[in-house]
Amino acid sequence: MSDKAELIVEGRKLAVSNLNKVLYPKAGFTKGQVIDYYIRIAPVLLPHVKDRPLTMKRYPNGVDQPFFYEKNCPAHRPSWVKTAKVWSEGNQRDMNYCLAQDLPTLVWAANLADIELHTSLARKKDVARPTMMVFDLDPGAPADIVQCCQVGLWLRDLLASMKLKSWAKTSGSKGLQVYVPLNTAVTFDKTKALSRALAENLEREHSKLVISKMAKALRTGKVFVDWSQNDEHKTTINVYSLRAKEQPTVSTPVTWEEVETTLKKKNAKLLVFTSDRVLQRVEKSGDLFEPVETLKQKMPKKWDL
Repeated sequence: MSDKAELIVEGRKLAVSNLNKVLYPKAGFTKGQVIDYYIRIAPVLLPHVKDRPLTMKRYPNGVDQPFFYEKNCPAHRPSWVKTAKVWSEGNQRDMNYCLAQDLPTLVWAANLADIELHTSLARKKDVARPTMMVFDLDPGAPADIVQCCQVGLWLRDLLASMKLKSWAKTSGSKGLQVYVPLNTAVTFDKTKALSRALAENLEREHSKLVISKMAKALRTGKVFVDWSQNDEHKTTINVYSLRAKEQPTVSTPVTWEEVETTLKKKNAKLLVFTSDRVLQRVEKSGDLFEPVETLKQKMPKKWDL
């Protein structure tokens, strides 16, 4: 493969460079392969990033080297890259976030070594209204994703008791994430209050395994149920995004049956998915996460946990 190329992507000319640069040293996975993955996964990825302010996490010299977050869309972006203006409390000014609205933008971002795609839980038309509620289940060693599966199943059943359906995906790193599609009028204050109440309930009921408090010192051998992601000013790793780990792992949708099987077999490797496996899964099963963008569910007005 040439180290530079000009791609025509949906009628847009894109100059891409350093295609042979290895971004995952232990896997020998190159920048060209990162771009190729995002091109091939785009049909299922794009519906999940569209209209969502994007924070780019860039690794210009590879996953084992320093990275940086880029919230403001680069000034050198092509004229066709769309942006969303979002007020930043921390900076006390408007920020112009990139929007990955189409395949050319996705390829452009990948060429900047934007390995990870971190997006808002809200869409640009109303950044104060989340379309979903999220729980990030983060294991503290020696706990791993197997213990996260147990906590995820408890959480799934709690949500079901409120008549809320939920979907699971791997973080692509250590843990598991549970998403509750809403797509109805709701606020971050409400999703944060309910997610916190659910996390605290799980801690009360299963104190040997679950922690709902942030302090890392409390997490040893437990699963931290992070409810704090339900916030206007935070982002979460997008489904189908690559992660900057030793291998090119992906935040991957999984079925609850797969979660149950992993728990039963106590085999964390069952929920490790690299880019090639994810492409195979999508070809076979389509987008398991599709309902998260479309299913309308109402939060309970009151809850007693």
